[in-house]
Amino acid sequence: MSLPDSTPQRQDAATPGIKLSHHIDLPYLYVSGSNFGPKTSSPDWDFCGVPHLFRQNGLVKIKVTTDDITDPLCSSVSPVQLHFEDITSAAFKIKSGVLVTPCMRSHLSELTGMDVYLKKDFLQYTGSFKERGACYALLMLPEEQKRKGVISASLGNHALALSYHGHRLNIPVTVVMPTVAPIMKIQACEQHGARVVVQGNDMGDAKRIAMQLSKDQDLVYINGYDHPHIMAGQGTLGLEIADQVSNLDAVIVPVGGGGLIAGVALAIKTLYPKTIIIGVESVRCASFSRALEAGKPVYTPIESTLADGLAVPMVGYNAFATAAPLIDKMVMVKEEWIAIAILRLVELEKCVVEGAGAAGLAAILAGHLSELKGKKVVLPLCGGNIDTTILGRCLDRGLACDGRLLKFSVTVSDRPGGIAELCRQMASIGISIKDIMHERAWIQSDVFSVEVKVVCETRDIEHANMLKKMLYENYKRVIFGEIPSPSLLGSENVLASGHV
Repeated sequence: MSLPDSTPQRQDAATPGIKLSHHIDLPYLYVSGSNFGPKTSSPDWDFCGVPHLFRQNGLVKIKVTTDDITDPLCSSVSPVQLHFEDITSAAFKIKSGVLVTPCMRSHLSELTGMDVYLKKDFLQYTGSFKERGACYALLMLPEEQKRKGVISASLGNHALALSYHGHRLNIPVTVVMPTVAPIMKIQACEQHGARVVVQGNDMGDAKRIAMQLSKDQDLVYINGYDHPHIMAGQGTLGLEIADQVSNLDAVIVPVGGGGLIAGVALAIKTLYPKTIIIGVESVRCASFSRALEAGKPVYTPIESTLADGLAVPMVGYNAFATAAPLIDKMVMVKEEWIAIAILRLVELEKCVVEGAGAAGLAAILAGHLSELKGKKVVLPLCGGNIDTTILGRCLDRGLACDGRLLKFSVTVSDRPGGIAELCRQMASIGISIKDIMHERAWIQSDVFSVEVKVVCETRDIEHANMLKKMLYENYKRVIFGEIPSPSLLGSENVLASGHV
C-alpha cells in the first residue's frame, strides 16, 4: 500500500475561489500541558506556538483554515483501499505491544437463541480496540516525525490509545477532544502524558481544530478511524476472531467512523468469504447508513447518545471505500436497546462495557437479526471506558426498559394509614420501593385524598404485571409511566402506558 506524504498541505492564499479562513467562537478552551499558554497579560493574547488561537473581548477564538488544510491520507478524491497484507503486517509489528484478547462463548446464547461468542477487546490496557491501530500507526512513523510528535481528534478511546502507546514509545502526543467526551477519558489521557485540548461540539469541530494545530506545529495528524495504518491495526481483531472461532457464521461490528468494520470485514472476508458481516449504529448517529444510501461519505447531523464512541458525523473515505463492498447488512438501534444490552452484559457476563461496545448485542435484543437464530455469531465488545455516572444511568435506563424499574402515581386516602396500606400491599407481593413522595396541592380529587408517586423495583415483567393488577383492583386512579419492554419477552407481557 503506497501512502502519500503525511504533511498537511496549504494552498496558495492568492488562489481564486479559495476561502482562506473563518473563526469558530469557543465558549472556553481547556488545554493541559506546558506548551500552551498566554504570552502576555493582555486581554488579546496569542497561544505560544499556536498562532491561530487567540482571545478577543473575553472570548477564545480559533482561526481555522478549513478549506485549505486537508488530511492527505484521507482524501475524497483518491481514497486508499486496504489490503489483507496490510493487516497481517500490522499483526506482526504490534504483537509485543497489544494483547490477544479472549473470544469466549457467552451465557447470552440461551437468551438470544444464537451461539454467541464475545470478543473481549475491552480488556486491552486502555480499555478498547483502538490500541491496535494506534500502536501500528506510531510504529510506522519516520524517525524524525517520532521526535516531533503526532496529533489527533478523538471522542476518547483513540486518544487514550495514542496517549498510552505514545508514552510507551517516547513519542509526543497531542489530542483534541470534543466537549462531549467523557471526563474519565480526558483525565486518563492526561495521566498518560498527552497534551489535551478539549474543544468543539462534535468530532467534526475537534478534527478541524486538530488539523489546524497539526499545520501550526508540524505534527502528523493521525485520523482515529480513517488513517490506513489505523485501519490495518484494527483489522488484527478480525484475524484473532478467525483464529479463535471456527465455522463462524456472522460477525456483528459496531460502526462509528468505519475503521473497525473496514479492517475486520477485510480480514474475515478474505479468510472466510461466506461469513456475514453486519454493521450496527445508533439511530442518533447513523453516518455509515447514510453514506451507503448516498454512495459516498456524507455529513450526518448527530445527537447525544449512549454510544458516544460511535458519534462520528461523517465516516472516513478510506474506511468507506474498504468496508462498503464487504458489509452484508447495516442496522440501527435505539437508545433503550443499548441500555438493555449494557445491563445484560453486566448481569450475565460480568462485563462492564460502554454503549458503543454493547451496540452489537443491542441489535440482537431488538430483534433486528432474527435470521441469525441458531447461527454462530461473534460480538466484538470493543470498549469498556464508560463513566461510572453514565454507567449508573445506563443501568437504571435498562432496568426501566426491562420493566424492572417502575414509576407510577396512585391516588390514596389522606387519612392516617392511607400510604401505609399502599406500602403494605406492595410489600406483600415482594415489591421493593426505591423512592416515594406524596402531593396534596396539585390534585383534582377531594381534599381527603393524596397523590403518591412511587419508583419501585420488580423481579421481572411478570412481577411488574402482578403489581399492576393489584393496584388496579384496589385503587380508582393509577397511572404508570411509559414502559417499553424487550420484544424477547413477548408483546403479551408489555405493560400498558397508563390507566385511569
